[in-house]
Amino acid sequence: MTPMAVAVEPVRDEHLVAAIESAGGQIVGLDDARVLVWIGPPADFPQLPDTVEWVALKTAGIEDFVAADIIDDRRLWTNASGFYAENVAEHALALLLAGLRQINTAVLRHWDKERIDTAVRSLHGATVAIVGAGGIGASLAPRLRACGARVVAVNRSGREVPGAHEVRRSDELDELWGTIDHVVLAAPATPETRHMINTESLAALPRHAWVINIARGPLVDEDALYRALVDGQIAGAALDVTDPEPPADDHPLWSLPNVIITPHVANPASGLTRELAPWVAENLRRFAAGEELLSVVTADRAY
Repeated sequence: MTPMAVAVEPVRDEHLVAAIESAGGQIVGLDDARVLVWIGPPADFPQLPDTVEWVALKTAGIEDFVAADIIDDRRLWTNASGFYAENVAEHALALLLAGLRQINTAVLRHWDKERIDTAVRSLHGATVAIVGAGGIGASLAPRLRACGARVVAVNRSGREVPGAHEVRRSDELDELWGTIDHVVLAAPATPETRHMINTESLAALPRHAWVINIARGPLVDEDALYRALVDGQIAGAALDVTDPEPPADDHPLWSLPNVIITPHVANPASGLTRELAPWVAENLRRFAAGEELLSVVTADRAY
């Protein structure tokens, strides 16, 4: 059987090469490839030869590839949706717990016991909504349940999410905000999700709420978030993503003690290809066997 010809571009990452070869693939140049694993940015994306039948992208969020009109209907395309779910779910839980237990405030204010003591809250007994509950939601829900939280998963279809106590459709968000304690954003960046956290949704959340964003920066109206935090409309926010990235040095969110900002490390770029490699190998096996691939995307859908 002829090995599957696979190009890894723009650099031949060692983790991906090893995974592809373990799955029976052969690393070749782009001109000779049936499969392209692209780990570069959209700006550097090459002109594809007609021989390429499938392109695997390294990220879950592919809005920049869609905006650049790179994704066509002449071949299969996959993203990394769900491939990094365990990493991101772990980070989301860490951010939520850090805020509720006031770890960030203790780092900044040291032994300010009266202020910190009265602000500490428990995740046990709280209701947490995961908005955009796909792979990350399925990984995060059991972690939240293990801490004693009630989990409401929110997705477009209302399909079941393992580990969630309740599933709601995204068109029900307006009536949901006032019934939850905290929210984790895990949705893609689309015109529909832009600024879903805004003046109205922030006003509807309870004053003790924490907003956690491990998805995409544009999901949050940061000006509205700043006002809500200063006015005490919500208790705090933890952001692994911002709009733009990084925030300006003088961005007012940096000045607030009830804000945690991490530098887009829920899925660290330094370990990304290592995490991606086994999924590429599995999809290569499926491709060679004529089976349905994981995380297929299409040109006519916003993600």
